[in-house]
Amino acid sequence: MAKRGGFPGGGMPGNMANLMKQAQKMQRQMEEQAKEMETKEFSATAGGGAVEATVSGAKKLVRLKLNEEVVDPDDVEMLEDLVVAAINEALDKAEQESANAMSKFTGGMGGGMPGLF
Repeated sequence: MAKRGGFPGGGMPGNMANLMKQAQKMQRQMEEQAKEMETKEFSATAGGGAVEATVSGAKKLVRLKLNEEVVDPDDVEMLEDLVVAAINEALDKAEQESANAMSKFTGGMGGGMPGLF
């Protein structure tokens, strides 16, 4: 009669059990890191500081500041461009921080492993 698990003695070899424990520990650490990232904020400016955007680590806009001098009713398009630039830069900062934080767990393998982030 065959033993369950397919390994002699019915259990996992020691190395496999250790590998599973390490994987579970890494998963917990990654989840903690992801939760911590959501609480962080990232800010960026455009137009020499005329527009400041702040996003959360969850990639949500949390604050937008405009200096009065940049609000020109005759040049709304410039203001729109500055707002977009500031938000995109803040989002890029959040993404880079997230990638850096996760790379310590994945050892740089994350790019080719869907579902890790």
